[in-house]
Amino acid sequence: MTEILVRIARSDEAKTIADLLSKCQWFTYEKLFSEAYIKRLIKKYYNVERIKQEVTTIDRSWHGYFVAEKDGQILGVIGGGMKDETDGEIYIFYVDPDERGAGIGTRLLTFYSKIQKYSYGAERQWVSVAKGNEYGIPFYEAKGFDFVREEISYGAAEGDHDISLVYSRLL
Repeated sequence: MTEILVRIARSDEAKTIADLLSKCQWFTYEKLFSEAYIKRLIKKYYNVERIKQEVTTIDRSWHGYFVAEKDGQILGVIGGGMKDETDGEIYIFYVDPDERGAGIGTRLLTFYSKIQKYSYGAERQWVSVAKGNEYGIPFYEAKGFDFVREEISYGAAEGDHDISLVYSRLL
């Protein structure tokens, strides 16, 4: 079995990351949201130019993208930043739907959590997951995240019916 490598993403991988994130959006949300809404999210957040910029911009508020790679293929992506001095947040986290259950998500989360804890001083980690996301919710709960509240998802309007469940855990 080939080893899974977790590393920081490179700018020349922006298209590959955008394609993976688009694939994951459709897989995860096609039963939850309208086609128009998903297309709007992909166009706004997962376009190649934005990802290329975000790959090269690394600071406290955005740590860049980290990827899981196997045999030269990117199979998962995670990224986020610090909300304040002690609270880190995961803004984006997806694994190729064809690779679910292979431990890739666990490897990414473990690696990324260490970055937030030891490089940025995070004591607590936050994540928002779409209400009804039958893939993300059980994963986060299994990793020790506790439900805190519901809120309108980042970038959504009330009419979009995009509600996030906010979870948190101590690091």
